Amino acid sequence: MASNMDREMILADFQACTGIENIDEAITLLEQNNWDLVAAINGVIPQENGILQSEYGGETLHGPAYGPTSHSTAASSTPSSSSAFRHVVPSRQIVERQPRMLDFRVEYRDRNVDVVLEDSSTVGDIKHILENELQIPASKMLLKGWKTGDVDDSTVLKSLHLPKNNSLYVLTPDLPPPSSSHSGALQESLNQNFMLIVTHREVQREYNLNFSGSSTIQEVKRNVYDLTSIPVRHQLWEGWPSSATDDSMTLAVSGLTFPCHRLTVGRRSSPVQTREQSEEQCTDVHMVSDSDGDDFEDATEFGVDDGEMFGVASSALRKSPMMPENAENEGDALLQFTAEFSSRYGDCHPVYFIGSLEAAFQEAFYGKARDRKLLAIYLHHDESVLTNVFCSQMLCAESIVSYLSQNFITWAWDMTKEANRARFLTMCTRHFGSVVAQTIRTQKTDQFPLFLIIMGKRSSNEVLNVIQGNTTVDELMMRLMAAMEIFSAQQQEDIKDEDEREARENVKREQDEAYRISLEADRAKREAQEREMAEQFRLEQIRKEQEEEREAIRLSLEQSLPPEPKEESTESVSKLRIRTPSGEFFERRFLASSKLQVVFDFVASKGYPWEEYKLLGTFPRRDVTQLDPNKSLLEVKLYPQETLFLEAKE
Repeated sequence: MASNMDREMILADFQACTGIENIDEAITLLEQNNWDLVAAINGVIPQENGILQSEYGGETLHGPAYGPTSHSTAASSTPSSSSAFRHVVPSRQIVERQPRMLDFRVEYRDRNVDVVLEDSSTVGDIKHILENELQIPASKMLLKGWKTGDVDDSTVLKSLHLPKNNSLYVLTPDLPPPSSSHSGALQESLNQNFMLIVTHREVQREYNLNFSGSSTIQEVKRNVYDLTSIPVRHQLWEGWPSSATDDSMTLAVSGLTFPCHRLTVGRRSSPVQTREQSEEQCTDVHMVSDSDGDDFEDATEFGVDDGEMFGVASSALRKSPMMPENAENEGDALLQFTAEFSSRYGDCHPVYFIGSLEAAFQEAFYGKARDRKLLAIYLHHDESVLTNVFCSQMLCAESIVSYLSQNFITWAWDMTKEANRARFLTMCTRHFGSVVAQTIRTQKTDQFPLFLIIMGKRSSNEVLNVIQGNTTVDELMMRLMAAMEIFSAQQQEDIKDEDEREARENVKREQDEAYRISLEADRAKREAQEREMAEQFRLEQIRKEQEEEREAIRLSLEQSLPPEPKEESTESVSKLRIRTPSGEFFERRFLASSKLQVVFDFVASKGYPWEEYKLLGTFPRRDVTQLDPNKSLLEVKLYPQETLFLEAKE
């Protein structure tokens, strides 16, 4: 009987080879075969001629050439191995490698073509198959999607070191696009919503599920798994149309009845039922679900490749690391982590924050209270037997992905490499304290992956929950919701405090603004008064200057006037009586030979310049100021006497 350590290794190898993520189911199958790894694998995935063929003494030996050490007669003569699943080769035994099969999903416009070829085939062989399927000349095709460059038609697939499942797409730049009417009809169909009424056979319960036409059959089955806990590979379906031949097909092109279609799902009776038996018993093309992309996302290739022995531990056959060791930039490391995670488990996964842990804190905790979120830290470990199950069945479940995207900022780190592990523990000590760091440090490998739920507080960051990998979708969802309840209560308090603080700040701002406006008004009033006073002073100065100028002119004119002739003068004298606008009169005698300008100067010397006033005669009424000032009083008929009056000009 295998020891506990051997059993753990056998369990890991069995899950890696079969894609069975449920640990209880895997242990049950191994116990049914007395922990004989090869027998258990053959029970789930039988081979046509055994796992390998070998020749011994000229006879062909059918059955496993590799097996557990406890069942090997030659084990005693070989050194002990770290894996319970190792290569045992009898003397003169020759191991022959069966061809490795590669699966290609090729997308061209609105079509998907599945191609299965041996790795000894070439890229040109794929094009020839596509030429028959798509009715497109191979010379017009550009086959894209290769992970490496410099690929031509003669390239052998084996030289590209491809995984078992690959996705490619075809470009035909020299061919015209399809008609717009067909594309428009397809787009309209993709935008429609389908109501699927799914009956769970065992419990007789109906689920009404809404899906867009762009959803795939695989997405429907994954959602049903979340509702019924029946893994996709164990779902037994009835009701899919005969045209729905591929789980990657969208509902719009699968032939479903629009807008409502009925389906029935149940659990497959025996977990060890072979795929061939399932296909013989099933009359519906989708009664037994395919497991590609859902149950074997982390399983390595079953056969032997390039001299590698089938019994090598699954950790040696894994894909590229999730994160580079000793990465200088955390953002670049997270970019590789996201790309590798998508490559392994598909595009339906949490949106990982790209950036440092400090930046994730800033994004989650330091915005407005209404915008804050919980921080979920996913700690990955490639060496844990629980990693594949947790990632593919829990972390990639649509319900979990949707809930995390709405309520969490999700940050990830790979703990597989010791340098990356030490770096995270240092970050953990700095941000959460030594107690949390020690808790993570003491976690065993098989307890990974871990999911840390962090809530930001005023003074520190609190770890609400540490979720280990041995959980279910329902339990994970409940623990996320429980953390969300705690966070929501704290968030409501923070929102209330923030609203009160903003209200106080608004009142203060309003008071400050009112005070500022009052100061501005006072300053404007004071400045207006100062301007008015300055204007008055300026006008007063101008008035004074004008009066002084007038007075100077008046005095000058008064001094320049000829002396007033006496009444007894022998010369002809003209006596003028002048009435001012105010009703006053003043009189003066002038020589009749004096010029009219002398009268104007006399009137100006009295403060009435002829530029501002006009001098009017009475009989006849005339404007004297319009007469020639160089004429004498006698000539203008202001002799011997005349009464004039002053009138201001308009």
